[in-house]
Amino acid sequence: MTNVVDNVNQATTTQNVVFQTLATASGKLIGVVTLNVEKALNALDLDMVRAMTAQLNLWKKDSLIACIVLDGSGEKAFCAGGDVRALYHASIAAKGQVTEEAKVFFEEEYRLDYLLHTFGKPVLVWGDGIVMGGGLGLMAGASHRVVTETSRIAMPEVTIGLYPDVGGSYFLNRMQGKMGLFLGLTAYQLNAADACYVGLADHYLNRDDKELMFDAMATLDWSDTPALNHQRLDSMINELSNQVDIPKGESVLADSQDNIDRLMAGSLEDIVTRMSTLASEDAWLMKARDTFLAGSPISWHLVNIQSQLGTKLSLAECFKWELTVSVNVCAHGDFCEGVRALLIDKDRQPQWRFKDVNSVPTAVLEQILTSPWGEAHPFSQLS
Repeated sequence: MTNVVDNVNQATTTQNVVFQTLATASGKLIGVVTLNVEKALNALDLDMVRAMTAQLNLWKKDSLIACIVLDGSGEKAFCAGGDVRALYHASIAAKGQVTEEAKVFFEEEYRLDYLLHTFGKPVLVWGDGIVMGGGLGLMAGASHRVVTETSRIAMPEVTIGLYPDVGGSYFLNRMQGKMGLFLGLTAYQLNAADACYVGLADHYLNRDDKELMFDAMATLDWSDTPALNHQRLDSMINELSNQVDIPKGESVLADSQDNIDRLMAGSLEDIVTRMSTLASEDAWLMKARDTFLAGSPISWHLVNIQSQLGTKLSLAECFKWELTVSVNVCAHGDFCEGVRALLIDKDRQPQWRFKDVNSVPTAVLEQILTSPWGEAHPFSQLS
């Protein structure tokens, strides 16, 4: 991107998020957001969320900005999720209480996701490498989600005592059959073909096509009409997609839809029993089984309850439901123990609050599902 010019004072490589603008032949500008924490796989912290929200709101109103691109530094990840260590330490210090840190982080993260979903102008996410958790929340909100031969996409929250948030209540429930429930319970890592199949990606390019894509975007005839810009960007990426050297390949999930629907049928207890006795020659399915069985029983219940929301909730209502559940899971669920085992002590031996699916009391789930704000929920008027 040699013709990228800085749009926010002097962008430096020490910033966790870098904002730049790309000049185009049409006179319009493309706003480029680069997550710049390569060592942490571009995981999001609160400062990054705030910086992105502020800049995107400026660009949304700027008539010169025709399109937004979100990208990650380095070759390993677009964004591996949220940096949850601060939430962990705050929750440990206030054991059993909903913390201000959790309220603030999740509210501001979800507001950013909602902003992307409702941005109006084209938003392209270059979903190369790892795209997980909070990273998928960003990508799901984009209008043009591009994946590559290196993309590895997942909602792995069940492994840390959470559940698929950042809009998962909306996009997982709109997938084919029981696919959303399967992805939420097993943390299965989708490749590009899988992502396109379930509707998490719109376009496939090769990693080496990135500069070609930016060059083509710079020569596109951008207009003042967002709908026209969406169409022109679509056509341009489709044209590039037809020229890739490395093919997208076949989706394992597409080939396994019927089997997945059978595995995820019935009650949660039925699913646990079925997965516990599952034997298959497919290594990917056995890995999904093992990840599921190692997950938090509280999380199993939350993912199952989430799947029963169906498609009746609006996007705003989904984020409202998630904000309640997320802040409460930090206080009353398995979040702290999951983060301890995976990220703090790294012993990968979580001691979940309850040993199996039938041990989780209804009262605990009701506590997690009850808004700590009462009627004054921050997302009562999300817009």
